[in-house]
Amino acid sequence: MWLKLENANRTHSFKVRGALNALLALSEAERAAGVITASSGNHAQGIAYAAHLTGTRARVLMPLHAPKKKIAGVKRYGAEVVLHGEEYGATEIEARRQERADGLTYVSPYNDLRVAAGNGTVGLEIVAALPEVERVLVPVGGGGLISGIATAVKGLRPNVEVIGVNAAVSPDMYNLFYGAALPVAYDTLADALPGDIEAGSITVPVTRALVDRIVLVSEAEIAAAMRWLIAEAGWLVEGGGAVGLAAVLAGTIPRDKKTAVVISGGNVDLEVVRQVIG
Repeated sequence: MWLKLENANRTHSFKVRGALNALLALSEAERAAGVITASSGNHAQGIAYAAHLTGTRARVLMPLHAPKKKIAGVKRYGAEVVLHGEEYGATEIEARRQERADGLTYVSPYNDLRVAAGNGTVGLEIVAALPEVERVLVPVGGGGLISGIATAVKGLRPNVEVIGVNAAVSPDMYNLFYGAALPVAYDTLADALPGDIEAGSITVPVTRALVDRIVLVSEAEIAAAMRWLIAEAGWLVEGGGAVGLAAVLAGTIPRDKKTAVVISGGNVDLEVVRQVIG
């Protein structure tokens, strides 16, 4: 088993890949007018950093409960931060309203081909570094990461199994994938993953077509994976980034294949770390 450490990126998350790809694809006029996004934190930091690199004005809407570390990360790169909404769905609705009102370009955390393509470079790197890989485990929120990775991996190695891992508390993509109706809440250690998936999102049909299955992990299993990563690997990983490992440690995913586990992010508040290890 290998861990793909996206928490080691400049913004401590894979999100910088899709954000930078999306901003590089904009026209000069679009960059001059500015971009806007909604995010619980990691995409927000990715957009802020990409905007800093490309000289683009960026406004980032974040839920009121967004982790303090992620808010600080967005501000560090010079983006405008607006806190709005108790949960991500309300934040996204307000961002889309401001997009229309102020003539900005909205860059979705997941429902954007440019973002998904940038995220798919994770899959390209896994296949290049591990030609023997048989399975890839990917955290699932809105599907922007797994749709990109699955496209890349299946395009190069159709027999490699791609499995998504959803937080059981917030099984949005799981419900869409299986036609289920499990209850959805937003209070989870995997705070980067919850959020309504907007109707018509490009990630849903791609996920259905290319992903082999999606599994669920509990809050206790996520916490155990976070503790393991701190104690055994020496890595500080957020809940959403640890769900793939949680599925392995809990036995939900058997250790019967050569497996790459995507550790998608490491932006976690110290208060959460104390809660997990306490």
